Amino acid sequence: MTEQSPSRLPAPRVAASVAPTTNTHLDIAEVTKNFGSQAVLKGVNLSVAKGGTTAIVGPSGSGKTTLLRLIAGFEHPATGSISLNGTTVAGNGVWLPAHKRHVGYVAQDGALFPHLTVGQNIAFGLDSSALDGGRRAVKTRVQELLEMVSLDADMAKRRPHQLSGGQQQRVALARALAREPELMLLDEPFSALDAGLRVATRRAVAKVLNEAGVTTILVTHDQAEALSFADQVAIMRGGKLAQIGNPFVVYTRPADRATAEFLGDAVILNAWMEGSLATCSLGGIPVRRPPAQGLVQLMLRPEQIRIAPDGPIRGVVVDTDYFGPETTVRIKLAPRVAAAGASLAYPGGGEIITIRHWNASITKPGTELCLRVVGEGVAFPVED
Repeated sequence: MTEQSPSRLPAPRVAASVAPTTNTHLDIAEVTKNFGSQAVLKGVNLSVAKGGTTAIVGPSGSGKTTLLRLIAGFEHPATGSISLNGTTVAGNGVWLPAHKRHVGYVAQDGALFPHLTVGQNIAFGLDSSALDGGRRAVKTRVQELLEMVSLDADMAKRRPHQLSGGQQQRVALARALAREPELMLLDEPFSALDAGLRVATRRAVAKVLNEAGVTTILVTHDQAEALSFADQVAIMRGGKLAQIGNPFVVYTRPADRATAEFLGDAVILNAWMEGSLATCSLGGIPVRRPPAQGLVQLMLRPEQIRIAPDGPIRGVVVDTDYFGPETTVRIKLAPRVAAAGASLAYPGGGEIITIRHWNASITKPGTELCLRVVGEGVAFPVED
């Protein structure tokens, strides 16, 4: 990101879901929710395909958990409607309570009962009288669920405090799966785990849900988690969904600057747009479907800017941060110089940008580097 102060950002526009589908499991239409005089959700629209995985990502206070609680049936929407499998469960004078929605819910801390064993926690929602085989069937079902979430059957006798954080989250998932829900809601279930355990647990949970064919919605504030977990990502900001799309699209073609900067590191430079070419301190960058001509803000991801011996852009390393496999490098760009007889529509130069590189030995402060840009940029109109 450049060191210049960002301009005031516009409020997010209401986003539409990805492609309409005839196999929709969840459909949310114009849902609003207020707590007192505070509007928390402001006209949310979202469709989730049966068996699909959607991640709702956004900063704290954006309305993510409130939306999840509305889907689960823990809260009533102020206006709008929520439908499951084509049947309205909330809104338009209809209300179906949570226990009749065939929805599983895993909270951030797992919410296991500390006075019950792991087996008793998992079996909590099971009715032995409704199962062929009674209590023996319940015990068998618990063992199947433990195996499903990759936990040893002997853990059924332990108490929650005797398990690691990742194991507790898997038990919470097994308990939610026990009643065979059609829709699984995950409310930041991995946020309390350390980095390595979080990745392993996330992969295990995704595998279980995918193999079970359960439609899943994950709420998170972790951008990497959302992009790696789901086949549809919805970015929530200020009670609205700013953009919905597959992970590759929302990351490489964000709808606005705020979305671009929230989803990952971004290099933002002023540029001059003529046709489909944006001229900036990094040279001429192609832009697909530019939103305006003249002065724009150009966004590139740091990985698009490569250190190359024959690169046409020059800059000097200001400082670095070493992270082992990669180094974050801050570079001050050299002023652009026009060729003989040519003029620059937008000269630029002197900005400080941040990129990433694997070789820390060639990115020492004071080193002059040659750079090259790979791929297309994304242009945003300059806001007043």
